Amino acid sequence: MNISIIGGGSWGTTLAQVLSDNGNDVLIRDVNEEFVNKINNLHIHPFFDLKIPENIKATLDLKEALNFSDIIILCVPTKVMRKVLHEINEIIKSKKLFINVSKGIEPETSYRVSQIVDEEISKKYFEGYVVLSGPSHAEEVILRKVTSLVAASINFELALKVQQIFSNDKYIRVYTSDDVIGVECGGSMKNAIAIVSGVASGMGLGENARAFLITRGIKEIILITEALGGKMETVYGLSGIGDLIVTASSMNSRNFQCGLKIGQGMNVKQAEGEVVQSVEGIRAILAGYEIGKKYNIELPIINASYDVVTGKLNAKEGLEELLKRSLKTEKFW
Repeated sequence: MNISIIGGGSWGTTLAQVLSDNGNDVLIRDVNEEFVNKINNLHIHPFFDLKIPENIKATLDLKEALNFSDIIILCVPTKVMRKVLHEINEIIKSKKLFINVSKGIEPETSYRVSQIVDEEISKKYFEGYVVLSGPSHAEEVILRKVTSLVAASINFELALKVQQIFSNDKYIRVYTSDDVIGVECGGSMKNAIAIVSGVASGMGLGENARAFLITRGIKEIILITEALGGKMETVYGLSGIGDLIVTASSMNSRNFQCGLKIGQGMNVKQAEGEVVQSVEGIRAILAGYEIGKKYNIELPIINASYDVVTGKLNAKEGLEELLKRSLKTEKFW
């Protein structure tokens, strides 16, 4: 099977190896000429400098990638997702299945990627949409370490199709779901809590504080998910708590790294500049704050984080805002 991937960064090229291992031919489209040359001429991963299968090819030409396959994997930062989809819609000539593997929410609209796809891709070119998400550091998947994901679609047959495409009996296991909203919200908002966890570590607060912030952060992810129409139980799965576990405490997590630097005294722009890859957590905090206002949800951690990343408070002041709140009974329902 031919499969096209839009975005040849750390995760896009890693997924290309998974798909190649599963017997598929893959064409990656990326705007970085150096990445394209590394993949085509040296057959190495552009981020990890590890050998990748030679049947993985790359191109700078979006039209070539779209013509290569009827399966399009979206793997670009959400800050450029709308622009890329608009470009795709101007070139596309036939129906495509869109599989999104990016984790983020558009702050300006509070839209998830499925909603952006719905706005930007004409229905005559749209076969369906599946989101593939879960705890999956590219640094481990590229080494073929055991990883499990969840594929969600309102068309369950398409979720099953993606499950079959990505699963193998060596190192990748994919579950299915019909809760697109829940999977997208969990995958996006866990990045916000990973920033918070990193800030706590950067401030030297200790493991107790991080456990507190992560656990109460799960409650806020649930509130946002339910407000947008997703299911609480999805947040308890791979795309929610599962992804949060690997993102909120690992130096492989770009969001944790960014938060760590903020906690050590850098401003947001400086911290993002220190992280090589795209940081979705800052945008997730901005989006979460707007969702909280829109739906009148109490989100103390997200709100304090918003004040920190927008420069209204420093990290110490943000923590003080959380600790001086009135005492409450713990509830998760």
